[in-house]
Amino acid sequence: MIKRLFIAHPASVGESYGEHFRHSLAFSGAMFVGAFACLVHAVIPSMCARTGSGIIARLHDRMVVNRITTRQP
Repeated sequence: MIKRLFIAHPASVGESYGEHFRHSLAFSGAMFVGAFACLVHAVIPSMCARTGSGIIARLHDRMVVNRITTRQP
């Protein structure tokens, strides 16, 4: 049960629990900033026009593109 809850998923992406925790926490912070920027943009459309989409693009690169390139032998 402990392995399934805390170790299996991080291992499936090539990380330890601590590494996965740090990466996930960083993603959470970036997503929070992006969500706030989108909220500001919803109220005042001239502000933060590209902030949310820029954060999404960077997170996608970190999560998908970089992971694929680092896993190739």
